[in-house]
Amino acid sequence: MTDDDLGLAPGRAPRRRPATGRVSMAAVAARAGVSGQTVSRVVNDSPRVDPATRARVEQAMSALGYRPHRAARALRTGRSQTIGLVVTTLATVGNSRMLQATAEAAAERGYALTLVTAGSSVAEAFERLAEQEVDGAIVLNEASALVPAADRPSGLRLVVVDALADAGFHAVHSDHAGGAAAATRHLLGLGHEVVHHLAGPADSFAATERERGWRETLTAAGIRPPAVVRGDWSADSGFAAGAQLSAASAVFCANDQMALGLLRAIADSGRRVPEEVSVVGFDDVPDAANYRPPLTTIRQDFTALAHRAVAALVADIEGDSTGSSASVVPTVLLERASTARG
Repeated sequence: MTDDDLGLAPGRAPRRRPATGRVSMAAVAARAGVSGQTVSRVVNDSPRVDPATRARVEQAMSALGYRPHRAARALRTGRSQTIGLVVTTLATVGNSRMLQATAEAAAERGYALTLVTAGSSVAEAFERLAEQEVDGAIVLNEASALVPAADRPSGLRLVVVDALADAGFHAVHSDHAGGAAAATRHLLGLGHEVVHHLAGPADSFAATERERGWRETLTAAGIRPPAVVRGDWSADSGFAAGAQLSAASAVFCANDQMALGLLRAIADSGRRVPEEVSVVGFDDVPDAANYRPPLTTIRQDFTALAHRAVAALVADIEGDSTGSSASVVPTVLLERASTARG
């Protein structure tokens, strides 16, 4: 074989190709000036490593690009370092944002994420995850309502987002009722005599809690809550609801997408927001500040939700859990240009 066959200029030595193999624990140990056993303890989160040594080993791992061998670690610990995420749909803004935030939170803790769509059967989703030997699962939003009635594989650890705490799992949810109350108080504080509500689906935990916060706030103010108008979270359903809310001067919408449809319906009817109608949404989607007008809304912290859900599940997986519990993430009212004095 000639130099030309090797793709080299005549008379030149072949170029050395960069190594592509996995960095070993021994290489990390040599760089950090510790034993291989110490590196192993750091990789496996052993408490038997002092903080300064742990920091030195982690710095060496980062510098060398060391990645723990997942299969070998699974054999040592009996865990796959993988968690499942169960959803019924990714079409909603909340679910898609939670998927991204959960993947990031899991990766920060050294866990991979596998996604399963539930359809109408969460039990089947659980079985598929059990077959993949995940260490636990997080169930999101619309799928959460199906969990209590579903058969769960023995030993499958669960965290459910948007549910009340149960003996069999941890629960994490935003302060939906508190956010709805803040939105309703804001509109009443602007002088509106009554606040109408464009609600989400009746079988949704989040929608039910937001309706409760709205209803209780009006009742506490001595105002009889009007009949709710119900949508399906989509902008189309918000637009359709405009006909039923044609006489309203203040509307609290259960999410920003329905508020977007309602804003269009109000504009098409010839009325002006906020001069004649004040509108508040819920979620604070990335585009909410660019609605016309910019939307006053309740912000959900999806990153905090995901981190709390992952933290609770990992604690359960790794034996640090204190049992079933509920974690509530605060919400915040953001005042923009879609509300004004009534």
